[in-house]
Amino acid sequence: MILGITGGTGCGKTTLLRCIARVGGLILDCDEIYHQLLERDDNLLSAIDARFPGVVEKGVLLRKKLGTLVFSDPEALEDLNRITHRAVKAEVLRRLETTPALAAIDAIALFEGGLAELCDVTVAVTAPPEARVARLMARDGISEEYARRRIAAQHDSAWFQARCGWVLENNGSAEAFQEKCLAFLRQLGIIEGQAL
Repeated sequence: MILGITGGTGCGKTTLLRCIARVGGLILDCDEIYHQLLERDDNLLSAIDARFPGVVEKGVLLRKKLGTLVFSDPEALEDLNRITHRAVKAEVLRRLETTPALAAIDAIALFEGGLAELCDVTVAVTAPPEARVARLMARDGISEEYARRRIAAQHDSAWFQARCGWVLENNGSAEAFQEKCLAFLRQLGIIEGQAL
């Protein structure tokens, strides 16, 4: 079974991924895959640099500089996504060649990147905007303004909910959300009744 997990940044998708990893599922975190590709895929860096001159220095992507450009310009963000989605999907397909019994693809752009078509089940993880801002600031060490710009550059929760077969709302404590994730995996028959 391949689960497609999506939702905006700071919603708590990682909690669901950890639960799946604990039962032996293959985790394909597309954000992590993207960052790994930035380390070793010269073609990807060259394509980004060609479209956004000055954001790559000595073979290293200046992420905040690129973020400042794309999070305030929808056309620039679309161009970046077009470049990155192609590279990430190719790597996801390569990793799925082993045909795992259980895999989870975590991608904000699950649908736009053409990854939803690989999934048996899709789930949107959502959370209140203020909780997302606080999580992003704490997790990434960024300002409130930058966190809000990142969130504003993404689809809202309703967009994800309308496209996915399942929705998990992260609107309580971390422990309560983990229990919600486990209940979801039990419902799908991925785990038995016992706690992980």
